[in-house]
Amino acid sequence: MSEAANQPTTRLNALLAEAGLAPLDAAQAAAFEAYLSLILRWNARVNLTAIRDEEGILRRHFVESIACARALPAGIRTLLDFGSGAGFPGIPIALCRPEIAVTLAESQGKKAAFLREAVRVLGLNAKVHSGRAEALRTLFDCVTMRAVDRMELAVQAAAQLVRPGGWLALMTTTAALPALQAAAGADFSWPTQLPQPGGEDRVLALGVHSRGFTTV
Repeated sequence: MSEAANQPTTRLNALLAEAGLAPLDAAQAAAFEAYLSLILRWNARVNLTAIRDEEGILRRHFVESIACARALPAGIRTLLDFGSGAGFPGIPIALCRPEIAVTLAESQGKKAAFLREAVRVLGLNAKVHSGRAEALRTLFDCVTMRAVDRMELAVQAAAQLVRPGGWLALMTTTAALPALQAAAGADFSWPTQLPQPGGEDRVLALGVHSRGFTTV
């Protein structure tokens, strides 16, 4: 493999093409490369993510999060990434959808510190809530969740933070999805389920808070 083909941005665009997704533009590619560098540097001393190798981060975290960002409906202006961890999918959403004001909620102090550094370095339209997302008193146009501890309980809390007519975006597996949809409650309908490029029967499910809201 040539040196150019082995560059992270070239590799990421190749993985996006493999997943049937359009490539990043030059500015986005540079931002994702800077984000990758931050993750690798911090992961050497803080356990940000169990996937620690560059290829795994590109293939599993970046491609899946970019797919999520592009699948979110138009018109979303505010978004909460509930239990953001190393920033997936919230930071890729902020990079791909700069019109969305993203809040990254993370209760673990070291991970929240990483998120603040990432927001600063990448110049994102985002802020960090260093604490439990359940403590927030704001309603959002969209709440995203991916690989959160005690996911069913977390979904119950997340559902309370979605405004009427807003969206709950769950990145999970087809096996786990029915229990999570039940946890979200009767106020949500689920018009969209999209397979995720990560494989292993992974899916992005988009639920709309339908109480008091009628689709046209």
